[in-house]
This record gives sequence, C-alpha cells and structure tokens, in this order.
Amino acid sequence: MKAIIITLCISFFGFVAKAQTVPQKTASAKVITKQTVDIACGECQFKMKGKDCELAVKIDGKSYFVDGKGIDDFGDAHGEHGFCNAVSKAEVTGEIVNNRFKAKEIKLLPVKK
Repeated sequence: MKAIIITLCISFFGFVAKAQTVPQKTASAKVITKQTVDIACGECQFKMKGKDCELAVKIDGKSYFVDGKGIDDFGDAHGEHGFCNAVSKAEVTGEIVNNRFKAKEIKLLPVKK
C-alpha cells in the first residue's frame, strides 16, 4: 500500500511539473545610435495602417511608429513642409521594441539643396 501511495505522489508531481508553462521571451530591443533615417507621417508618407497621423521613421527599409516624440513636436505636420506632406531626414537614437521605435533623441537634419 505504501508503494502505491508513493507511486501516485511521484506521478502527481510529475504531471504538475509537466504542466508548467515556459515563460515567453520578452521582445529583444534593437538599439539604434545616431543613425540617419527617413522621418515623416507613417500613414500619409509611409502608407502604414493607423488611427491618425502619427510620427514614424524608416530604419533599414522598415517603417516604425515613434513613441516618445509627437508628429507636431517639430512644427505643423500639415504645413507645406510638414511630415504629412514631405519625408525628411533625421539622426535618431533609441531602440526598436515590439515593432515601435522608442525615441531617446531625434535631430532633424537640414534639407540638402
């Protein structure tokens, strides 16, 4: 009888241990340091899906919405040279997390003539 109880206990603990889920990996961040990128309205210029005009950057050919800076932080987005009407160049520092660019610094570069 003792052997049966011990076997049942071991089996029970084996099932409990097997039922534990493996924690999912957190999204790894890709760090960007002083990289020159395209910057504009994600919806108007980069054809991204969203709810409203929102600042976005294009890094290595892929577009990301920006967190930490707003589209109107650099002037009127709907002005003649605003982000909804033109793509600009910027030097950015931050990281890409969950398909969004977490901006630490954005410096607009002068327009080349």
